[in-house]
Amino acid sequence: MEKPNITKETTETLLETKFLKVFDLQYAPGKHYFDATRRSKENLVALQSEELCKTMLPDAVTCIVVLQEADKEAKLLLTYEFRYPTGQFLLSPPAGLIDPQDKQAEQPLLETAAREIQEETGLTIEEHDSMHVVNPCLFSSPGMTDESNALVCAVLHPEDLSHLTQAGAVGSECFDGFVLLSKAEAQEILRQGRDAHGMFYSVYTWAALLYFVSDLWEQ
Repeated sequence: MEKPNITKETTETLLETKFLKVFDLQYAPGKHYFDATRRSKENLVALQSEELCKTMLPDAVTCIVVLQEADKEAKLLLTYEFRYPTGQFLLSPPAGLIDPQDKQAEQPLLETAAREIQEETGLTIEEHDSMHVVNPCLFSSPGMTDESNALVCAVLHPEDLSHLTQAGAVGSECFDGFVLLSKAEAQEILRQGRDAHGMFYSVYTWAALLYFVSDLWEQ
């Protein structure tokens, strides 16, 4: 099937603010599809070639953080972060946007992940820790938005958890504590589809839970 033809000339700007833009992707005469995005018109995913789309950097990085303390069961580290569109604190992995300076690093996804983990948990990546890219770019939704996240797994070996803190939150970030889940506890949250308080969670939390309980972090 021939792809709809989306061009810069037929893409109309409907809303343009500092943090959010909305475009009308007119893919055929009288045919409209709307795109809410963080990106400028020149950087819209819909206007990239297939080859560029295959190699693009995502907007953000979500971190699957596994804590492996000596002689203890591994735990998945999640946080309760206030997610403004839901009006609720949701069980969430550490995550954040890729900053312009991150893009200049040799490994931008790992650079972003290390920074976000430090900001949101107070933990730093040490020589005996490890990080790897689980997925370089996942689209958050195939409809109404082009936002995307990479998934990065970080396995940390802290001597203790006294350095855990959310004091590094920046901007509008708002947190309400940490959750350290055993494999059995993570499996239960997956089965329930809700956290311990009965609240739903995001697809990226689901991905972190599933990756952890599947033991895929043990590379």
